[in-house]
Parts: sequence; C-alpha cells; structure tokens
Amino acid sequence: MDQKRSLLSPTSISFRTKRWFSSSLVFIISLTCIMIFSFGNFRIQKSSDWLKALHLPRHLFQDHNHHHHLSSPPNMDPQGHTLLASSYVDFNKSSENQTETPKKAEKKSWLEEMRDCDIYDGRWVKDDAASPLYEPGSCPLIDESFDCYRNGRPEHQYLKLRWQPNHCNIPRLDGGKMLRFFKGKRIVYVGDSLNRNMFESLVCLLRSSVKDKSRVYEASGRIELKKEGTYSFLFPDYNVTVEYIRSAFLVQEWETAVNGNDSKKETLRLDIIDRSYDEYKDADVLVFNTGNWWTHETRTQGKGYYQEGNHVHEKLDVIEAFDKAMATWARWVEAHVDPTKTRVFFRAYSFSHFSKGEWNTGGRCDEKEAISNVEHLLSIDELDPPIPRMLEKSVESVKVPLHYLNVTRMSNYRRDAHPSLYRKPNMTEEEKLDFESHQDCSHWCLPGVPDTWNQLMFAQLLLAHKQQLLKQHLLEHQPPASLN
Repeated sequence: MDQKRSLLSPTSISFRTKRWFSSSLVFIISLTCIMIFSFGNFRIQKSSDWLKALHLPRHLFQDHNHHHHLSSPPNMDPQGHTLLASSYVDFNKSSENQTETPKKAEKKSWLEEMRDCDIYDGRWVKDDAASPLYEPGSCPLIDESFDCYRNGRPEHQYLKLRWQPNHCNIPRLDGGKMLRFFKGKRIVYVGDSLNRNMFESLVCLLRSSVKDKSRVYEASGRIELKKEGTYSFLFPDYNVTVEYIRSAFLVQEWETAVNGNDSKKETLRLDIIDRSYDEYKDADVLVFNTGNWWTHETRTQGKGYYQEGNHVHEKLDVIEAFDKAMATWARWVEAHVDPTKTRVFFRAYSFSHFSKGEWNTGGRCDEKEAISNVEHLLSIDELDPPIPRMLEKSVESVKVPLHYLNVTRMSNYRRDAHPSLYRKPNMTEEEKLDFESHQDCSHWCLPGVPDTWNQLMFAQLLLAHKQQLLKQHLLEHQPPASLN
C-alpha cells in the first residue's frame, strides 16, 4: 500500500513524468489549433475578397423608374427582341434564414427588372399628370410641318399618353442627364424623313436642358432641315454632336444614261451603299431606318428602276430588290463599323394611318383618340409589300451586334398623333382646304411619338452601359486561380 501511495505522490518521479507529458500534449494540441485557425483564416480571407466582389455596388443597380407603378395589364403578343441583363445574386441570405415563412418580396433593381423584359410589349396609358419631355412650341428647330402645337392643333390629348411596357418600367428622359451620358459622343441618324422626325426629337429634348440656347446650333448655320444633305447639331458645352443624314433607301440613288445619249433616268443602285456612309462609320451611336419609301409606286412596280452594275432590271420584284439593298447595307456595316465602339440601332417600320384614300389620293387621319382595341389595329398582312416582315428578316441576318427598335406595334395604336392638316402656322383659308385634302398621316407631331422611340433607345443604351459596368466590376474581382 505504501508503495502504491509513493507512486502517486506528487514528489515521485513517475508522477512528475506523467504530469509533464500531459502538459506537453496540451501545449502541442493548442499550438496546432492556433496554426490551423490562423492558416484557415488567411485562406478564408483570401476567398472572401472574391465573395465580397459579388456584393456589387448599389450604384450599378440604381432604380431608374420615374413612372407610377401600374398593375400588370393583360398580356399581348410580344413584339421585338428581348433585352437581356445580368442578374444580381444576394449572398447575404444564408440558408439559416431560408424558412418556410413567406417574406415580403424585396424591390427588384432596374437591371433585375429588365432581365427578361420586352420593352416593346406594352400599351399606351393615359396619364394626365404626365408632361411632354420638352414644352410644346418651345423648340424652333422642329420642322414646321411637325410642330402641330404652333400650327394650331386645338386639342392636346395626344400628349397625355405614355408607353408602359407590360413587365418593367423605362426611365423618363432627362435632357441634362442624357447630355452628361453622351458627353464626348456622336449620335447619327441615317434614313428617311421619319428618322429626321426622331432626330429632331432628340435635338429638342437635349436643347431643353441647355440654359444658354445659343450654345446649340447647326454646324453649317442651316435652319431648314428638309433639304438634301447632312445636318449636324452641336452641343459644345458637352462636346456632343447629333446628326442626320438623309438616305431613304440606304443604298445609292443614281442617274444613269439612257440608250447612250445625253438623257438620263433615275435608278436605285442595289449594289452600292450611299456615298455619305464613310462620314459617320466611327460614330458612337448609329440609328438606321428605311421602309416607307419602298411602298411607293415606282418601287412596287419595279420597271426599269433597279440597277446592279451596268445592268438596269427591266422588271424586278420589290421584295427581291429590298433584300438586295439590305444585304448591301449589312455588308457595309459588318465591314466598317467597330462594334466595340459603336452601338448600332435599326428602327423598325412606323405605321401610317391614312383612311379614305392614300397619301396622294385624299387620305385622312382626323381621329383624336388612339386605337384602344387590339382588333382595330392595322394588319401587317394588308401592307403591300409587307415591309415589317421584310425588315425583320434582313436585320436578323446581320452578323454584328444590333439593337432592333421594334416600334411597329406601338406606332400602330397612334392614329391620333400625326400632323394631319396642321402642317403650317397661320394658314389661309386656301391653305386649309389644300391641307385638308393632302393630310400628313405618316410623320408625327413633335413633341410626340418619336420622343418615345428615343426613350426606348436610351433605355437600351443605359442598360448596355450598366451591363458593361457590371462586367468590368466582376472582372476586377475574379476569384483566385487556386486556393491551394
């Protein structure tokens, strides 16, 4: 018994050895834990830097909705191309918080909202609180025949409608913000007089936010915008240029000799691009259109009018001629436009609303209300040729990135927004009678529908810009190549 006690005595060698061993073991285990924790913490810190990068700055997802929130209207047949945007993943939500208890849905960011939204699928809604994007009658740069307000149109309900996409909201345009966005940029519209309609809309919208209006001027000093040639409006305080180049067919209108003598005839060179194209291939934004002039008799009959090389076709179907012209345009865009610098838009066909005749046979557009019943919309199948389908087919074949501004359906509703007979201020009785029988049911009053076209274009530019910011942010915060 005494021997056993001695072995357990604190002063015995055996007891001291065991105590030392136990203390050493505890020390080694503690040291090991500290090393593992420190190394692991370094590894976690290293990987968390990348995870933090996924918590993207809020300014990338700033809500640009300036409209009233409306309940979702009934679905309609979609028109145009779907806009895609990157989604934002919130890594702050841990699995512990994912309970079955329903939570109040968080407000989506604008990018999230736009992810699967077709901005051309929507309706015109009456908004008495809405005001035009610039004051009616305030812009002297508007073509006289488009300025319905100055020309005495007595009612202005056509200014109280705004376009509301079914599944998202588009930002209301602000001229000052747009000028800052476009700083140092060149925006060029190329096409027929309906693109001039759109061009004048943007010029007036931007001008409305410039305090000193004398600081907005046409480069050559011209104020008459109907004549042939190029028009360039300068905003020198922002180094912004907005231009228009008339090119109704996008290919070259031509005069060719007839039977080798001195007489000439007008033809359309389907194989040569308009000679003005080299002037704007390096623009930051290009907006093309064609279509309405292809419905006129000379084009639809196609007799001795279409030319390729030295050959003038005795007769060529307008659809085949159109396809050839658009193929020539597409080849030029693919060969000369740098998609990393230039955003290319193609504006779709805009409906005319002639009733009781055509543009040259007394057609009229006296309606004061927009079409509200889908069944009353004009049918594309009634168009000869079916320009909207021809355009979509041609644009789909272009091999460079291109935004298709599919305004065909939305313009179809707006029979109320054409200049009609209000084409000149202070008309004499004789002029009133003349304009009564020669109404303009193709172009649009300004302010008016083309402002919305620019609004949709700017929404796409803003979306692309934010997507680019998001992409750059993610690239700058790539996960480490290896965590080993």
